[in-house]
Amino acid sequence: MVKWRFCSEPTSQRILLFFFLIHIATGQIRYSIPEEMKKGSLIGNVAMDFGMDVQRLRSGRARIVTGDGTQYTELKTDKGILVVNERIDREQLCGELTPCSFSFDLILETPMELHHVTVEVLDINDNSPSFHQHDMKLTIGESAIPGARFVLPIANDPDVGANGLQDYHLSPNENFILNKHSNTDGRTYAEMVLKKPLDRERNPSLTLKLIAVDGGTPQKSGTVNIDITVLDANDNSPVFNQSVYKASVVENASKGTYITTVNATDADIGSNGLIHYSISKMQGNIDSIFEINQTTGVIFLSQEVDFEKVKKYEIRIEATDQGALTDSSKVVVDVIDVNDNPPVINVMSFTSPVSEDSPPGTTVGIINVKDLDSGENGQVNCRIEQNAPFKIKSNLRNYYTLVTDTVLDRESVSDYNITVVVTDAGIPPLSTKRTFHLKVSDVNDNSPVFSQAVYSAFIAENNPPGVSVLRLVAKDPDENQNARISFFLEDSNIGSSSVSEYVSVNAESGVIHAVRSFDYEQIKQLQLVVKAQDGGSPPLSSNVTVKILIQDQNDNPPQVLYPVQSGGSVVAEMVPRSADVGYLVTKVVAVDVDSGQNAWLSYKLQKATDRALFEVGLQNGEIRTIRQVTDKDAVKQRLTVIVEDNGQPSRSATVIVNVAVADSFPEVLSEFTDFPHDKEYNDNLTFYLVLALAVVSFLFITCLVVIISVKIYRWRQSRILYHSNLPVIPYYPPRYSDTLGTGTLQHVYNYEVCRTTDSRKSDCKFGRAGSENVLIMDPGSTGTMQRIQNEKSILDEPDSPLEFCFVLNFSFFMLNPLRDAVVQSNALQPCQHYCIPHRLNLEGEAFSCRGKTVVWLLVKITD
Repeated sequence: MVKWRFCSEPTSQRILLFFFLIHIATGQIRYSIPEEMKKGSLIGNVAMDFGMDVQRLRSGRARIVTGDGTQYTELKTDKGILVVNERIDREQLCGELTPCSFSFDLILETPMELHHVTVEVLDINDNSPSFHQHDMKLTIGESAIPGARFVLPIANDPDVGANGLQDYHLSPNENFILNKHSNTDGRTYAEMVLKKPLDRERNPSLTLKLIAVDGGTPQKSGTVNIDITVLDANDNSPVFNQSVYKASVVENASKGTYITTVNATDADIGSNGLIHYSISKMQGNIDSIFEINQTTGVIFLSQEVDFEKVKKYEIRIEATDQGALTDSSKVVVDVIDVNDNPPVINVMSFTSPVSEDSPPGTTVGIINVKDLDSGENGQVNCRIEQNAPFKIKSNLRNYYTLVTDTVLDRESVSDYNITVVVTDAGIPPLSTKRTFHLKVSDVNDNSPVFSQAVYSAFIAENNPPGVSVLRLVAKDPDENQNARISFFLEDSNIGSSSVSEYVSVNAESGVIHAVRSFDYEQIKQLQLVVKAQDGGSPPLSSNVTVKILIQDQNDNPPQVLYPVQSGGSVVAEMVPRSADVGYLVTKVVAVDVDSGQNAWLSYKLQKATDRALFEVGLQNGEIRTIRQVTDKDAVKQRLTVIVEDNGQPSRSATVIVNVAVADSFPEVLSEFTDFPHDKEYNDNLTFYLVLALAVVSFLFITCLVVIISVKIYRWRQSRILYHSNLPVIPYYPPRYSDTLGTGTLQHVYNYEVCRTTDSRKSDCKFGRAGSENVLIMDPGSTGTMQRIQNEKSILDEPDSPLEFCFVLNFSFFMLNPLRDAVVQSNALQPCQHYCIPHRLNLEGEAFSCRGKTVVWLLVKITD
């Protein structure tokens, strides 16, 4: 694709039009502009010429990269154009080199693009030809024959091409003409040739002007004055044996290094044949680089040369004899390159930090490598010094891309020192190192990890609310927010309650606190799940199981199950006087709801009427006799037993056991009927007992009145005269039966009297079980067997409309609180089973059974 553009630049009040060719190849473009353009002048539209959008320049962060750091151009990314950044002087930039151009690279990132731009600087005629000296003095002998040549000063014109030096002109004269020649490098020089011999007598001296002109428009020129002094005859000039000498020198050679030797001869003899060698003064400062021995013609180096600056020198040598006759020759010195320049690393871009989840092949940095040497000395190899997960790729000339070779892991290596080594192919090779410090940024790719798989902790019951139970520890190998761990209690239930009602967890510290006080007797273990969650996005978490074991404390005293302690009736155990040593009187049964040693119970006899008669088993609570019972022993025995647990401190309970020492019930009945109250009972308890007796008596009289009323009013046969809903808490100790009446006192009396409505005959049944021993334990009951039996006369009235069934049940029950006792009486077989009310003393109950009214009169020993 070829495009023609016009650029203009005003110079010397005229507008010069320049055409420049824009050549677009793969990633390359070329512009041509005249020198001395003003700053900001348009060079070209790079966006259009590269076929890209202006937005691409901005998003790709397009920028210009030059090798020597001089920015002659500026890229306007908002317009996509390239403009002049500073004045460009072609002569300063390239000197005599033509064509003159400078290059730079246009780099775009994400994705990376590289475009090579070459700007050719066209010459304008802004310099006039000039001579190194303003005046030239020549001494010419009059014996000089026509054809003698005299070297004239060389004019210098920094311009090139048509604007450079084009011609020389010699002022009109009759003795000399001007011959013009060209060097191999294309430069023109002039020689003054003697056309007509000089006549010192006519013209001892001559003054001529040498004018150098260029080809510019308008044309410019420079002048030097030639003053000629005519000497007397010296008719032979020196002659070099070679017109051109060739030599070479290694760059950076030391001062005084030999270059070559020139040789000229003169046919004259004597002083006119002596030759003087010199370096022409017409070549600027070249005589400061090389020196020549005036007598021998040996040329040597006076200062170091640099191949990267000048690759070849042309030295003009003059040979002059004593008669001022001269000849000239040229010495061409080639500079040989040596590997004296190490590679140079320029960083185009470098990205740090790079994310640890970056895929392999991610670009980390872009570098540009240059070596000023030539040939193999300028060929470079780029590599990474240490073993690192990175590699160097080169897809463009002198540009290398540093990319990741594997997946990075910040938790393993958080940063890298990447050393890039560039080595050239010279002998010996030179190398350059550049170290890049790359940090790896974290991503949330690790879940929190607890220090234990399962946590266990112990806490004593009755703890204060808010006490710390244990601290959870979790670690996250990530960093910053990704490693910030928060603890949460997973929602679950313990029984019917949420776990949050028992414990809480501090979200920051992971400390688990008890929300309330624990009771070992209610709950013995808590199992909960705690979640540790980091602060990443999205967050990662892990769970751990926490077991909290409640430790028992001795916070419950023993509870006595038997004998049952009550403020009402008195329960007594009966010991026959014939009992042997070790006779089992009864057993104190107690429990402790604590656990472990806190529930280990021991029994001790604290106080007794006769401590020499009974003992209590330390471990089993059995009360046994420790000697033979005698007639002298009191009938009434009162034992106080203390039950202690094994806790620290220990807790205890006290139980009172009443023991009757007798062989029959009647023997002790009167004793226990008049049983004096201990001093431990207060006056209030006595009052309650008297009141209870009065109530029972009132109920009994009321029952009789009701029976008479029922007899009179037949239509109210099914009416229930009295109901009792008192709870039944009977108790039977081990080894005793609740239905067979085989307790410690195996004696039951049943009395039954039945009357019918159509007969006045009485059918009285007296059932006897066991022996005749009957013990009434209720102190408030003062009735006797005979008195109760006499009450049967109430039913002997004629024409009784009802059938009454009276049952007098005198029995001694060993009560068992673990189950209800249901007594089945033979007298009630025609009716139903009936539950005996607890603490019922001489009370009457009427109930309906098969259309008949049955009244049960009960005298019962209560606890």
